[in-house]
Amino acid sequence: MDNNLLSNYLDTRQTTEKLCEPLQIEDYIPQAVDFASPPKWHLAHVTWFFEEMILKQYLANYQVFGEEYGFLFNSYYQTIGERALRSQRGFITRPTVGDVYQYRQHVDKHMAELLSGSISKELTDLVVLGINHEQQHQELLLTDLKYVLSLNPTCPVYKNDANLVADENTQSGWLKIEQGMYDIGHQGEGFCFDNECAAHKVHIEEFEISKNLITNADFIQFIEEGAYQNFKFWLDDGWTWVQDNALDKPLYWQRQEGEWFYYTLAGLKPINPEAILSHISYYEANAFANWRGMRLPTEFEWEVAAPQFDWGQRWEWTASAYQPYPSFSISAGAVGEYNGKFMVNQMVLRGGSRATAQGHSRVSYRNFFQPFMQWQYSGLRLVK
Repeated sequence: MDNNLLSNYLDTRQTTEKLCEPLQIEDYIPQAVDFASPPKWHLAHVTWFFEEMILKQYLANYQVFGEEYGFLFNSYYQTIGERALRSQRGFITRPTVGDVYQYRQHVDKHMAELLSGSISKELTDLVVLGINHEQQHQELLLTDLKYVLSLNPTCPVYKNDANLVADENTQSGWLKIEQGMYDIGHQGEGFCFDNECAAHKVHIEEFEISKNLITNADFIQFIEEGAYQNFKFWLDDGWTWVQDNALDKPLYWQRQEGEWFYYTLAGLKPINPEAILSHISYYEANAFANWRGMRLPTEFEWEVAAPQFDWGQRWEWTASAYQPYPSFSISAGAVGEYNGKFMVNQMVLRGGSRATAQGHSRVSYRNFFQPFMQWQYSGLRLVK
């Protein structure tokens, strides 16, 4: 028996439910767009992971909570079988929210039973992966909820203390990194995802990286100088995206009587010019860097420099496409679908955000999204 593993499991499960405590029952269901899943689906999917990947394999005579749950709450695991359409997760009104909480209790009870016995390294590794998977969904639950609530014209408050975009930089100036060969990738014995493995060396030219992230005031200047209307700062795909969507500001921003406001999980707030910019796409980050006559760091430059600056306030866009490290290999079975098959048409973000679960981030962590995505707590720092 591993008491720490069971404790970490239960703490993670309780944290997810605590995030849902401010919700009304109606908040659990809506899905505004296919990339933003409802809270009820997140609650069920992370539970499905423990049932499907662990309990069905390792607990003798385990009985699933409901036969239909495997179909309804599978996300993208082709190995496991059919699943409900991602774009229709908000249509799953049955099972109810109450049923999903009972599902969680059922799985937690049997996970506690399983983890009270002898635990192999293979089982331990799967449980730790499941814990980190649920922590990822804790952040997604908040970002997806914010997207849905932002569409309500009354700008509802999730929690008064849940602004998450009010923090300011704690450092300024530039950090110089010398040319050389540097170790990249996860080091040591702690947990990491498979896309961080295959540590290797990378040659990096000398560069300087900003110790501070770009602020709202910086980006307001970018807006007011007409950069959204000037194609020369944009990648062609980015310019097409701006034109097709008639974009002229970050997600959640609005202007009222000449003043800038943004929607937060604490409701509609005046924009603090000194706060760190959030909710921009890679296209916007790259255009801003071009406008400033600078560039974004590569993910390798970021990883080398990160121990020397304050990070973790925003996911930081890098100039690196999401690709496998040398000698990376996809694991056998369903867990092999976790990262490897997404290594195309995505850009890497590094760091973490105010919505990231405590203790979840590390300098080797590789987040990734399509370049037009804005709904994460994403910002940027510059390199010259």
